[in-house]
Amino acid sequence: MTPVVRRPLVLWSLAMLAVAAIVWQSRFSTDMSFFLPAQPSAEQALVVDQIREGSLGRLLMLAIDGGDAEQRAALSRDLRARLSGRPEFAALRNGESGSLEAERELLFRWRYLLSPAVTPERFTVAGLHAALAESIDFLASPAGLLAKRLLPQDPTGELLALLGRLDAAAQPNSRAGVWTSRDGERALLLAQTTALGSDTDGQAAAIDAIRAAFAAAAKATGLPAASLQIAGPGVFAVHARATIKSEVARLSLISTLAIAGLLFAVYRSARLVGLGLLPVASGALVGTAAVGLAFDSIFGITIGFGSALIGEAVDYSIYYFVQSARGDAAAWRARLWPTIRLGVLTSVCGFGVLLFSGFPGLAQLGLYSLSGLLTAAVVTRFVLPQLLPADLAPRDLSTLGRFFLRLTAHLPKRRWPLIVLAGLAAGSLATHRGDLWQRDLSALGTASREDLAADSALRADLGAPDGRLLVVVNAIDREQALQAAERASARLDRLLAAGVIGGYDSPTHFLPSEATQAARRASLPTGDELRQRLPLALDGLPLSVDKLGPFLRDVEMARTAPPIGPQTWRGSSLALAVDALLLPRGDGWSVLLPLRPPPGGERQAIDEAAVRTALAGSGARLIDLKAEVDDLYAHYLGEARWLALAGLAAIVGLLGIALRALRRALRIVAPLLLAVLLVTAGLALAGERLQLLHLVGLLLIVAVGSNYALFFDRLNDRLDEEPRTLASLVIACLTTAIGFGTLATSPVPVLQALGITVGPGALLALLLSAACLTGRPLAGATGDGRSR
Repeated sequence: MTPVVRRPLVLWSLAMLAVAAIVWQSRFSTDMSFFLPAQPSAEQALVVDQIREGSLGRLLMLAIDGGDAEQRAALSRDLRARLSGRPEFAALRNGESGSLEAERELLFRWRYLLSPAVTPERFTVAGLHAALAESIDFLASPAGLLAKRLLPQDPTGELLALLGRLDAAAQPNSRAGVWTSRDGERALLLAQTTALGSDTDGQAAAIDAIRAAFAAAAKATGLPAASLQIAGPGVFAVHARATIKSEVARLSLISTLAIAGLLFAVYRSARLVGLGLLPVASGALVGTAAVGLAFDSIFGITIGFGSALIGEAVDYSIYYFVQSARGDAAAWRARLWPTIRLGVLTSVCGFGVLLFSGFPGLAQLGLYSLSGLLTAAVVTRFVLPQLLPADLAPRDLSTLGRFFLRLTAHLPKRRWPLIVLAGLAAGSLATHRGDLWQRDLSALGTASREDLAADSALRADLGAPDGRLLVVVNAIDREQALQAAERASARLDRLLAAGVIGGYDSPTHFLPSEATQAARRASLPTGDELRQRLPLALDGLPLSVDKLGPFLRDVEMARTAPPIGPQTWRGSSLALAVDALLLPRGDGWSVLLPLRPPPGGERQAIDEAAVRTALAGSGARLIDLKAEVDDLYAHYLGEARWLALAGLAAIVGLLGIALRALRRALRIVAPLLLAVLLVTAGLALAGERLQLLHLVGLLLIVAVGSNYALFFDRLNDRLDEEPRTLASLVIACLTTAIGFGTLATSPVPVLQALGITVGPGALLALLLSAACLTGRPLAGATGDGRSR
């Protein structure tokens, strides 16, 4: 082997080592980032933050089945005790009276700076008298025991008012001292993780910790047959990751084995099969490395798509092995490589337009496919001929080519029926165009029906918010953002009193603005003033001044206490509540105020128009997160349509320039568009509502099918003279159909959509190219491959 011949091998070997090192260092991801925009607008950025970092994304809902109510309650308490203090959890609640003791102590310490009731009027003689009388009357209520204990320090009832405000949301049912489902047959718990909703590893660790603690608690409480159900966004993310991982492995294995089996049946040589898969392996490595270099992480779905790329990338080695006579690379390159090269470039146009998508998932698919196919073609052209031993000649597959010729001989006579069929398909699509497309992001979701049902049932039992409606305020700094949130809260309080909403959350419940804290601090009287007012305020009440020494001390401490800041709540679940609702941004701060529906109502019960009217002029905005997500998906879908048209135009333009005849280019593309039309109509008739990845699949039919159409255009009326070439097209089409068709078995919607679109589309593209691009009808073929 001469140095000139060795050079491509040496370069290829070094390149593979380099890209393998890059792949080894790359970070892989299976989170929701695949579906999120790279450069979001302000509203989209809010949606992205809620998915990645929002408090609802950290919520895990737990349900315990088995035993009687007392046994379930004991197991619930034991489970909460085992999980308390673990670093995976910021908060744990199951309705126990002591589950908020630490937070209650903090709230009690800072009650005078947190309570909205602290005003100058509150500490006048009349105000003190009214507050003291209300607290004394409260002693007779079911919660009077707590009020009696706190009376010497908090006779005006500030803590009870705070707790009442914070617990204004609908509470779950309670039995045996813990939360239960509405039918009382399950004990319920809420866990909030310290890990972000987008941190799948952290969510998995929290779920594993819950399961381990539950197993130990069930054994300790003598209820080993009890079962645990966990639901929430973290469960969706963990299950989606497991599904994607298993699907990537399964699909890659099935595709590889099926294609290798087909090639072995064709070549009858394991060595040729191995050599034929070499361009595929090279393309997969380079594609993965390219994505790893261009993006922060490589999505698992992108790698799953790579299993389909096996069927496309292997085409080039098939063309070389089957088309060349006894491996004569020089003759093959001179006679057929220009057609193959043009086919590669049309595929590049089809995949390349995806690079311009603002949808990172599509951009990754485009880059992976583009770099992978180019690499496979280059390795086939320059490396494979040097690795094929002179004594290893591929089988003569002319017989297969002649069989395909006989099988399709009458197709050119069926062009008019095909045109009629195309018209019927177009009419059907036009009739059902309103129901043709899935218009919300749930079309791309990976959550199973079981997970969704469990989440819905537990959310209803717990009264957990869905977080769909948010009031959002923005400002240039934190203080102004908090003040704006307080102004919005004043308007929301009026809606709450009117029953329009059932409640709302705000970081100002725990972190009032410094201006508000200063006003409350100024409302507190000095020690001397309070000592003078208390005897007058206590007139006629069964309480003496002597018992209120702790009250005098705490008011004085509050007057001189430093302002409450985020550091005040560090280490408690209240810190998470503040952090989740008070968000720093590059150009300022945002405050989120999630709305809750009225008691007993669903989210739709909130009168959004009334909320918008109440907020008018305040600078606060009402945002429907689901509507924003659906708008985001609609934007992607519209963008993908334009990209598909741009890809088609690029393919037609490339063919027109390369062939120097636009009419000929349109003739080549026509059967591919017919394949697209028939596949789309078939999916619609099967009840499949199209989504984003179906549209990408339709574009790929044109990109992949153009390879077949180019050969038929080149062969034209010489089909009977090129049985090897026909055989290579049949085998290449089958490997592509296997590669993409395997995806059709996947439960992951984005992969399944590609599979059911491109798999049959590739077969149709081959058959329709044979029907539309031959120069004359063929009545049949003789045994030697010549027309009769």
